[in-house]
Amino acid sequence: MANLKFADTHNMVAFLSKPEESDGFEQIVDFLNAHPIKYALTVNPTIYISCIEQFWSTVKAKTINGEVQLHALVDGKKIIITESTVRRDLQLEDAEGVDCLPNSTIFEQLTLMGYEKISQKLTFYKPFFSPQWKFLIHTILQCLSSKTTAWNEFSSTMASAIICLATNQKFNFSKYIFESMIRNLDNLSGKILMYPRFVQVFLEQQLDDLSTHKRIYVAPSHTKKIFANMRRVGKGFSGRVTPLFPTMVVQNQSELGEGSANLTDPHHTPTFIQPSTQPQKTQKPRKPRKDTQVPQSSDPMENVTDEAVHKELGDSLVRAATTASSLEAEQDNGNITKTRSKATPNESSSLGTTSGGGPRCQKL
Repeated sequence: MANLKFADTHNMVAFLSKPEESDGFEQIVDFLNAHPIKYALTVNPTIYISCIEQFWSTVKAKTINGEVQLHALVDGKKIIITESTVRRDLQLEDAEGVDCLPNSTIFEQLTLMGYEKISQKLTFYKPFFSPQWKFLIHTILQCLSSKTTAWNEFSSTMASAIICLATNQKFNFSKYIFESMIRNLDNLSGKILMYPRFVQVFLEQQLDDLSTHKRIYVAPSHTKKIFANMRRVGKGFSGRVTPLFPTMVVQNQSELGEGSANLTDPHHTPTFIQPSTQPQKTQKPRKPRKDTQVPQSSDPMENVTDEAVHKELGDSLVRAATTASSLEAEQDNGNITKTRSKATPNESSSLGTTSGGGPRCQKL
């Protein structure tokens, strides 16, 4: 059996509670608690070391009737995992989701999120976002991505995931996780016991009795210290706070019960188009609906005190809402360019890498 190891800061359990230390992060915590990815972020089964070791020591990729499958042997029983079983077992509602957005869309949307260091590189840096955005990015990277290090940077694939979450667009996390597991099989930089939380969930769906296993691996978990870490101002960051998009605001934030959170406008799913050089037609404003209001956060961030900053933040919200609305019609025309995901430093792909180690979805 190969001497494989766990990565201590990989596939962590997200911290989605709101202690006193979370002041200023209530909106993003409510958002993640209301989103379908919450289960994948927080599921924490009893992880049996021998089960995970058996799986990664015996697993092989096979193509059966045109479908790629992972086949392993655990406790003498054949285990089969596919993209669809990942989606089912992790309760990810992401079928037909986006793989990777066009580069132009990534640059545009990250700018609306307040990212201040936009360039033509496809590696992006977490420290150049304001706290709530940093919390979102950090949580996705450490809990769902295949990364095991370099937490301050992320690829265009993860940028696509963040943008899709922020604009109520589906990102295909199931495909990303499944393909990351396949890449781990031949990882030249070192195969690891990848996704132990998720693999244990998969195995529990296919194994009848795990009582013979004794050794337990405790999955690493975020703690309330994450809020203090996300408040730290990165070198070169202006400190300007950018609010979350209107599509991320959760109703009844102050009185949320388990499973009671709802995103505003849940039926509205913004889509994406590449910026066009052709002038856009001015659309007539829709008549406002009666008795329809966008709920406000019960705990507004206190960092913004200057009126000029308030105005600038308001403009950002308008741009974000306008972008989401104007892009909606384009989806029906099939203009979204899906490009194959390139994962983070532990992954390899024919799509190429940037100088910063992040995968490229498409060439500029």
